[in-house]
Amino acid sequence: MTSTRVVVTGLGATSPVGGDVKTTWDALLAGRSGIRHLDDDWAEQLPVKIAGRIAVEPSEVLDRVKARRLDRASQFAAVAAAQAWADSGLEGSGLEPERLAVSLASGIGGITTLLTNYDALLQKGPRRVSPLAVPMLMPNAPAANVSLTYGARAAVHAPTSACASGNEAIAMAIDLIRLGRADAVLAGGTEAAIHPLPMAAFAQMMALSKNPDDPTTVSRPWDTARDGFVLGEGGAVLVLESEAHALARGARIYATVLGAGITNDAHDIAQPDPQGRGGTRAIQMAFREGDVDPTTVAHVNAHATSTPQGDIAEGLMLHAVLGEQIDNCVVTSTKSMTGHLLGGAGALEAVATVLALHHRKSPPTINLDNLDPAVELDIPTSARDLPTGDIVGLNNSFGFGGANVAVAFGSA
Repeated sequence: MTSTRVVVTGLGATSPVGGDVKTTWDALLAGRSGIRHLDDDWAEQLPVKIAGRIAVEPSEVLDRVKARRLDRASQFAAVAAAQAWADSGLEGSGLEPERLAVSLASGIGGITTLLTNYDALLQKGPRRVSPLAVPMLMPNAPAANVSLTYGARAAVHAPTSACASGNEAIAMAIDLIRLGRADAVLAGGTEAAIHPLPMAAFAQMMALSKNPDDPTTVSRPWDTARDGFVLGEGGAVLVLESEAHALARGARIYATVLGAGITNDAHDIAQPDPQGRGGTRAIQMAFREGDVDPTTVAHVNAHATSTPQGDIAEGLMLHAVLGEQIDNCVVTSTKSMTGHLLGGAGALEAVATVLALHHRKSPPTINLDNLDPAVELDIPTSARDLPTGDIVGLNNSFGFGGANVAVAFGSA
């Protein structure tokens, strides 16, 4: 195990169930869904008319002039980063800008800016395309704008690995600290893809649920009635620091960051390896890097999107890695409440994993009425207390292209 220990000292989030970390966490523990009917005119023509809209619009938080220069995905990142930065207490701590980095991902980038400006081009001509379109739509815009706000000069990364992007950004942040390239990193992910084109595209590939029932009941990870994911939006940011740096300034520590694993299936552009072999290797790598004893793993925030194949593959991974410990481990899918935030999912779920360890409580999986018999996991449908002592929480993320990322956190 590497000698440089990494810890979490700040958290920020804006999600379909809450405008900040506290409201998001309270909603997750209570099992409240953020999935709603879309009342936009354009939604009427789509086969899917539900999504996890953000609970608090960024326009209610950000300066109006600043917000106009940011794509919606960058707005979410700005909101979450501001919360995490304030929560960490790094402001005025003497941290040199050259020792502060940003690792902030998006799976799709500024797609609303791209499509809005393309509409303007077609309807009104090239002179109506915004001169800010490119710096707003580029995939590294959320990371770059956060770096500008906090003066991060060590490095600014924006990994793109589809739905694994947010978790991969956290894995990259760990490396930046352990390699000595930064003392602190603002790490996370964001996504804003609730728009007719991406929703139509996901629906056409049969990825989205077309269940017409009450929208709060449609995201059903591991349930026999699951038929696809529900799209969500939002962002989350964690402040990661070297333990030495955090202790030297007397910072509050939420959790330790033990290790990360990144692999690829090389199986299919959209479908996971049905045996979960790539994900299994990612979890094993995270455990090996963090010197994790599988018998200490008490909580898993699963990727579990509510797709027929993916949910089963992840169950196989957990059985392969945890063995008999699987009977003592609580597994949950917060996507049952938030929907799937794509590139922001891994970051939001990392926040949930850290808070589960910090508060010793695991959020439930809602809408699980009939557990798929192919999934043999302990999946509580109400909040569950976690054991005392040193425990480990695992956060899994998997994405199109075969991307697999696992990050292991330890109780502080």
